[in-house]
Amino acid sequence: MTKGSDLLVAALENEGVDRIFGVPGEENLDVVESLRRSGIKLILTRHEQAAAFMAATHGRLTCVYRKPHPV
Repeated sequence: MTKGSDLLVAALENEGVDRIFGVPGEENLDVVESLRRSGIKLILTRHEQAAAFMAATHGRLTCVYRKPHPV
């Protein structure tokens, strides 16, 4: 049976996401496990704010921005 976390990671891969910044925890262990089996690199931080700063800085330095899909 396919889990929701597998579907989420597959959608992220389909959009070209190659790395995610975040804090692992018991609430998102399924997503962390699905990421481990994927090609997406999970960069661990100790705080959510640090993850947000790292993601924003990575986007600015690499000039990689994801355009939102029209609704």
